[in-house]
Parts: sequence; structure tokens; C-alpha cells
Amino acid sequence: MSRVIAFCFLLLASVLGYLHIDGRPAWAPFSGVDSVESIQGSEELRDPIETSKPVKALKNASPVKPAQPSLRMDWLPDTGAPSVHAASLIALKDGAVRAFWFAGSREGAPDVVINTAVFDPQAARWSAPTVVMDRVSAEKGLSRYIAKLGNPVPARMADGRMQLFFVTVSIGGWAGSSISTVISDDEGLTWGQPQRLISSPLINLSTLVKSPAILFADGRLGLPAYHEWIGRFGEFLRIEANQVIDKRRMSSGRGAIQPVVFVDGAQDASAFFRQTRSSSQPKQIPVSETKDAGQSWVTSKDLEIPNPNSALAALTLANGTRLMVLNNIDAGRYRLVMVMRESSSLQWRVIQVIEDDESLANDQRREFSYPYLVSASGADAHLAYTWDRKKIRHIYFPANWFKHASNSLKEKEAQ
Repeated sequence: MSRVIAFCFLLLASVLGYLHIDGRPAWAPFSGVDSVESIQGSEELRDPIETSKPVKALKNASPVKPAQPSLRMDWLPDTGAPSVHAASLIALKDGAVRAFWFAGSREGAPDVVINTAVFDPQAARWSAPTVVMDRVSAEKGLSRYIAKLGNPVPARMADGRMQLFFVTVSIGGWAGSSISTVISDDEGLTWGQPQRLISSPLINLSTLVKSPAILFADGRLGLPAYHEWIGRFGEFLRIEANQVIDKRRMSSGRGAIQPVVFVDGAQDASAFFRQTRSSSQPKQIPVSETKDAGQSWVTSKDLEIPNPNSALAALTLANGTRLMVLNNIDAGRYRLVMVMRESSSLQWRVIQVIEDDESLANDQRREFSYPYLVSASGADAHLAYTWDRKKIRHIYFPANWFKHASNSLKEKEAQ
């Protein structure tokens, strides 16, 4: 009976939510398209591009191992917290990179705070960490009880300001989440008053964020979100400052959350998901596509790369090269790799094994998870990811590293 009541309550909320956004403005196309289409004008590469040619045996593939240039590896600053997770990154206007992550005694604990620090590429070091948000500050700013918070995701607004989205929970587990946001006028040094995003006027629950936002041509943001209550599915929120002015379902059922989005054109995009399927279903990457700038999404064929119910990171470089970082194994999170798909190709290839504990006993394997990618120049990449829930690893991939990786792939294919 309780499930029936919950379902009826959710149905009523959905109807009211639809009515609430029924007067929404017309959708604008995606902005700043850096896809294959804009670089090469190739119509051939616009058809279900992500799933046309699956990756073969990615788990056991021999990765490209560039001898030079080397990667730059370090750690985000230690705050003394025993548990850290969910790092995210944003490029600053001066070429530096700001990171955000949450830290505390454990995930979901009342003492969890959202930290930030800045990486200076010239000095190759991180600034001292500062706290952006804690539970008490969130309670005061949002005028509501906050039990826990997490998953910070930064974005660049059309007017140049920085916006940070984060998850808050007032009751229950992560399924009871909602998204809140703060805005900074000074590149993250100080922040305004937090505001709660209202994605439904009645039950504004079970909405979480993990992945980077996308800018529309009209200056609004498209924020990939997801639900974990009753269903587990992706949702695309269209946001203006601190208001959700529209939302669209990206997937259905209980098998796909935490979407990352590749923009393929002014109207086209592909979403890749963390799969949360039952044990009998394929452990691959679910895919959805839009042909109308996110107004509607259609489920496509899986990308045939193993995915063990773990988050992905995605990035498109200025030359059209696409990158993902993921755990390409069927179970566990003990292996982390970077895969690449060049603008002239439809095939994903492993170019770097970042972490691999496969040779260790099961009880000795560590967790490498929640990767996040950003580019400061359009040709390089910064990666942050959780290292065994104890640290956040940062790796810098310079532009010439990708050139070397690309040349190595071509030489290998020519042999």
C-alpha cells in the first residue's frame, strides 16, 4: 500500500511539475559547438556516432605508452579528513584550474564540507584549501534543515561568472537529495547566498548532479542531472541563474544515471551514462541521443565498453578529439583508463592505463572512481579522481602528450 501511495504522490508531482514549466520559453541551440561537425563538416560522422563502431576487447587492449612528454601527477591538498570524494574542476580566466571536492569522516556524514583549491600551472602547485560550503552554512542560507551535502559541480555562466551546483539532503539517503547553487563574481574567492533549485513544485526530491553543464546559445545552462528514487534515470535541466525553467527525461527505468554529454552539433548531442542495471543485464555504457538540443532524448545502442556501475568523465578537445576516463571492467573500481576517439575515427582506443590493481588480491584492491575532466587551453586536459576514498589524484595531460598518443596510434594501425 505504501508503494501505491508513493507512486500516486509522485504522479501528482510530475503533473504539477509539467504544468509549472508549461509556459517555458522556446529551446535554443547548443552554444560553442566544438564537435566533429563544426570542425570537419562531415555528415557521415553525425549518425549515432558513439555506437556505430564498438570498442573491441578494451579491457585487455595494449595501451599506447608515450615515452615523452611525461604526465604531471600530484594530489589535491590534504585537509586532514579521512574520507574524500567527488572532485570536479573548472578552468579559470587566467589559465589556472580550480578544484572542488567534499571531505569528512565518511560520505554522508554531518561533518562533510565542500572544499576548493586552485592549481597554478606556472608554479605547478595547489593553493591552500578553503571551505566553500558546510552543513551549517547551507542550513542558514537555504533556511532549511540539511543533514548532508556533496557532489559539487562548477559551471561558467554566459556572463562570465562562476556557478557551483551541489547536492543537499534534508531527510533520508541520497535518494532524498535536491540541488542547490551558489554564484561567484570573483572566480570562486567568495560566494553569494545559496539557492535551492526547484525542479518540481511539490516533491522537489531525488535530484542529483555529477557532470558538467552545457551552455545554450541564449546563455542558459543545460545541466545533466539524475534521479535515484523509484526510478534511476537521467534528466536534463535547463537553468537560468538559480531557476529551473525546463526539464526533460534523458533515460528511463532503473538502469542509467550520472549522464555525461558530448555535443555533436547545434541541435545534436549524445549522453553516456553510469549503468545501474540488474545482474542479468549487460554491464556496458547506456547511450541516449537528442536531435533537438535536449528537448527530447531517445535511447540508443549501448557503447560496448565494460562499465561496472561507476561514473564516467568526458571531454571534447578543440580539434574534435574526444576523451573519456572510466573503469573498463565488469565489476569493481580497481582499474581506471583513458580512452580516446579522434575526430576522423569512430573507434574508441585505450591511450593510458591510469590505475590498475588487477594483480592484487580482492581485499587489497583500491577504489579509483568519480573521474572529472577539464581543459584549460582546449588542447590539454586536467583529470581529477577519487583515490581509494582517501585522496584526490590530479593528473595533467599536456597538449603534446595527446599529439604523441595520436601519432602512436596511427603508427600502430599502420603496422
